[in-house]
Formats: sequence, C-alpha cells, structure tokens
Amino acid sequence: MITYLLVAVSLSMDAFAVSVSSGICIPHLRLRDALRASFAFGLFQFLMPLLGWFLGDMLRARVEGFSHWVAFALLAFVGGKMIVETLTAKNPAACDDEESVPQGILNPWTLLALSIATSIDALAIGISYSVLRSPIVLPATIIGSVTFVLCLLGTEFGKRLGAAFERWAEVIGGLILIGIGANLLIQHFLRA
Repeated sequence: MITYLLVAVSLSMDAFAVSVSSGICIPHLRLRDALRASFAFGLFQFLMPLLGWFLGDMLRARVEGFSHWVAFALLAFVGGKMIVETLTAKNPAACDDEESVPQGILNPWTLLALSIATSIDALAIGISYSVLRSPIVLPATIIGSVTFVLCLLGTEFGKRLGAAFERWAEVIGGLILIGIGANLLIQHFLRA
C-alpha cells in the first residue's frame, strides 16, 4: 500500500506543478475552476494506468523472462525524465503571455490536452504493473484520487508559496520512482 501511495504521489507531480503554476498565475482562480482541473487531472491519472495495464497484458508473454528489467527501465525512465525536465526548465511558472500553460486550465480543450500530457507517465506505470502481474484497479484508484487532492491543494499552494516549491516537488517525485524501480530490481535478485 505504501508503494502505491509513493507511486501515486510521484505520478501526480506533473499535474501538481501545473496546478501550482495556475495558482501563481491566475490571480483570482475560483474554487470551481480548481475543482474542474483537479478532477480532469485525477481522471486521466486513473484511466492511463488501466490502459497501460491492458497494453502490458498483451505484451506480457514476450517479456516474461525479463519483466523485472522492463519495470525498472520504465520507472527509471519516467523518474529520470521528470528530474531532467524539471532541472532544465527555464521558468515553469512564467506568467508573461496569454498563451502560457497555467492560463490554459481555464480553457476546456487546453485542460484536456494538459490532462493527457501529464498522465502519459501513468501509462508506462500501468505497463509495469501488468508485466509484473500486479493488480491495477486499486493502484489506479489511488493514483487518480491522490492526483485530484494534490492538484486541488496545488492551486492553493501556488497562491501562497509561489514557484520555489513547484520545481523541487517534481525532482522528489522522479527520485521516488527511480527508487521504487531499483527496489523492484533488488527484490528480484534477492529472490533468485
């Protein structure tokens, strides 16, 4: 259960960062808008692991012998990508122009695109769960619920704390995913 929560928190960091940015950049963000955006992010974070699990189920027979390596590679890739993108971003909370990403959560089509983009990592996690023959409904529910709550809190954090916290949250999330992947690999070798 703790692993599920750690994965959920890690996966929600992209959507959390968008929520924090929205809280920073949209001066009077209404609760209704924050709830709508949080629901969209949580819904896609719930759906993508399910989709990934079904895709992984189709591929499982081909990767059975090295599934621990596949799971580790996917988790390490997603975690590493989160860290690299965060550390190389110029200014994730820039609010200079009308077309900035944080302003976009007020537009339904942009919110849809952001929801999909921030949940692609969850697709890879769903594949990992499938290859490892782990159940998916409970983890997907936890991932979606945690994302919803963190995004709702993220808009408020953005209003109060500013951009400094946003960047480090994604780095920590990436490190957690890499750690979980390494732990899976270690556990496999200890059982062998």
